[in-house]
This record gives sequence, C-alpha cells and structure tokens, in this order.
Amino acid sequence: MTIKPGDKLPNVEFTVTTAEGPQKMGSDVIFDGRKVVLFGLPGAFTPTCNMNHLPGFLLAYDDIKHQGVDTIACTAVNDIHVMKAWGKATESEGKILMLADGNAEFARAVGLELDLAVAGMGLRSRRYSMIVENGVVKTLNIETEKGVNVSGAETIMQQLKG
Repeated sequence: MTIKPGDKLPNVEFTVTTAEGPQKMGSDVIFDGRKVVLFGLPGAFTPTCNMNHLPGFLLAYDDIKHQGVDTIACTAVNDIHVMKAWGKATESEGKILMLADGNAEFARAVGLELDLAVAGMGLRSRRYSMIVENGVVKTLNIETEKGVNVSGAETIMQQLKG
C-alpha cells in the first residue's frame, strides 16, 4: 500500500556519506523533529533524474530553505558509492542529503517501488516528492507520466508557500 499524506514514515535504514565514510542512518534520525523535503527517483545519473529532477532542487535550494525546511534529501535505489559520486558530479554535496536505498527497503516500505526489470534496471523507486514534518507526510506528489511533471521543486515551492 502506498503511503499517503497523514501517514508516518516507517523507520528504515538508509546509507549516507559522512566524514568517517558510509554510515547507516535510520529514517527516524533524518525526519523526526524536522521539516524535510524528500524527493525520490529511479536512479542517479539516469537522464531525467540527472538533467531535470535534481537540478530543480539545486536551483531552488535557497528558496526552499527560506521556507523553514531543515533538510532537502534525495533517495534512489543505488548504493552509497553511486550516490556520493552523483552528489559530487552535480555539486549538490552539502545541499542535498543523498540517501542510498540500495536494496529498495524504503521504496518498498512506502509502497513507491517500481519494477524496471524490462529496461534492465531491476527494482527501483518511483519518481516523487514529499514534504515531511516530524516524520509525517504532509504532501505527496507521485509522477504518473514520464518526466518531471508534479514532483519537481516548483510544485514543492507552491506547497511550502501554501
């Protein structure tokens, strides 16, 4: 079942990059007591994710933060090494918290997994964005068509401004 506004996020471990190297971090640590913009996508370095989805959040970074958002985070079903390299390549380090969901545990737990085996990509995350306050989903924007239509930074900015 797909998570919806009003639901609390499940506590699932992500892998994040720290000064000490890759570390496990529970979603409770990331979301509880904080206002977080989270966007999920099928994969780092994939064309739409790399050229359309992530760049919008980088461009809107200051505006989003000025709306009282503590963290902007991105999750994909990639390992931490790929997520770290993508953060470096896109110059999003220090701005976007890269959450590696290598085994799709979070994607499955929130019902946003996507089987792309037919394209040779295996199990991935659907493309979406959400605003999470104190671990509870406030808004959820799930793409139903190809591209970034409802899950981009523009939509999040409209929702933050209410």
